[in-house]
Amino acid sequence: QVQLVESGGGLVQAGESLRLSCAASGSVSSINVMGWYRQAPGKQRDLVAAISSNGRTNYADSVKGRFTISRDNAKNTVYLQMNSLKPEDTAVYYCKCSLPPLYDYWGQGTQVTVSS
Repeated sequence: QVQLVESGGGLVQAGESLRLSCAASGSVSSINVMGWYRQAPGKQRDLVAAISSNGRTNYADSVKGRFTISRDNAKNTVYLQMNSLKPEDTAVYYCKCSLPPLYDYWGQGTQVTVSS
């Protein structure tokens, strides 16, 4: 079992920055991939960025060059630095971690609102 707690969401203006954090507890030594997803009202939940245990990253095209995912294995925490935010980035952001063989755990979500 893994518990995930997100923080760092809020209301910002277009062009500003936010950093999201997701702290994991429980069976953290087994965590492989950690990632951030987002879900806007009426839309499906989509991958924003992911990072593997060896540091390999993957980004959605819409955030490449603006968002950076990082991971502190000593603190069992994953971060999402979001720069140059746009109104279309407005969504609930969820942290997810994956454990072998096919276990996924989700955080409770944190709201990010970007005003124009």
